[in-house]
Amino acid sequence: MIFFVMDFELLLCFLSSGAATMYVRYKIVLEQNNRSAFLCRYFNSVSLAIGIIGCIGMGIVASFQETSVTKVHDAGALATFGCGVIYILLQSIISYKSCPEWNRRVICHIRMSISVLSCLAVFPSFRSAQSRSVPGPRCWGVTQPSPYHQASAVCEWIVAFGFVTFFLTFIRDFQVGITIDCPCNDV
Repeated sequence: MIFFVMDFELLLCFLSSGAATMYVRYKIVLEQNNRSAFLCRYFNSVSLAIGIIGCIGMGIVASFQETSVTKVHDAGALATFGCGVIYILLQSIISYKSCPEWNRRVICHIRMSISVLSCLAVFPSFRSAQSRSVPGPRCWGVTQPSPYHQASAVCEWIVAFGFVTFFLTFIRDFQVGITIDCPCNDV
């Protein structure tokens, strides 16, 4: 029971950190857009909503094992990877729209490259996941898994690392310089 609680807390931590990152990005873009209208009003909100659906999907994937509740696990994976790829694609478009005032061109290119790579990897992942429903061994290490299972796993890891790398490109956007003016009285 303790392990379940610890795993559940860890899951909530990951889900909330992903959602928090998306919300902070949303607020930054909202403020930038208020200063210099470079984006349609709803584009940023739609991006946030799609990202949150992806986070919920990640919770579903983590809560339901592939071997026990396959349909629920696959629905969560579809939400995670599908909405996640759409989210990073929309954020890449937002980056280009806000360039050069709020983003450097090189960051826009990096974000779009990660988005395209993730898009290219997510489609074979879904196709391989459909094909892996063919009966065969699923356990890693006991026997050799099917090529469809291997292809799906490789593509899923490419997309997952794409998400992590994409979020790392927000580091410069999230850096805040705070200056505090404090008049000091000599005593």
